[in-house]
Amino acid sequence: MRLRPTRALAPIAPAEVAAAEAALSVRFPTGYYDFITRYGRGVLGGLVRIYTPADVLNGPNNVREWRARIDEYWFWDASAALLPKARALECVVIADTVGGDELVFHPDQTDRLYVLAHDFDEAYLASDVGLEAAVDWFFTSGVIDEPFEDLSFEPY
Repeated sequence: MRLRPTRALAPIAPAEVAAAEAALSVRFPTGYYDFITRYGRGVLGGLVRIYTPADVLNGPNNVREWRARIDEYWFWDASAALLPKARALECVVIADTVGGDELVFHPDQTDRLYVLAHDFDEAYLASDVGLEAAVDWFFTSGVIDEPFEDLSFEPY
């Protein structure tokens, strides 16, 4: 993924990724390490925000609080065959969209990424091969938003 940053990047240290993986007893999806250690925190194409390891562990949408919220407000039963609630509650959230859709993976299948749609009662399979394909899904599938191409990256 070759993005066009709009200003200076603030990449995340590899040790921070490793520490988060150890703390969570997971391996992040393929492509996450490369992305976050190259670009850091920011918004892709004005739509997708990839969480840093610190966000996943301690941010406002950290894995513990995210699981509690999903448990209380679960409404994706229409997709129970794809991602049942019990399995979703074991997932790790690693990204979201500015519209509130969330990108998650299960520790047993880290390259299989799901989208819990904010405005629909369905979950979607965004990728079986890692983060880059999942991000492409947001821009090309037409499921969440109309397809568009925007390789900008706004660090924050």
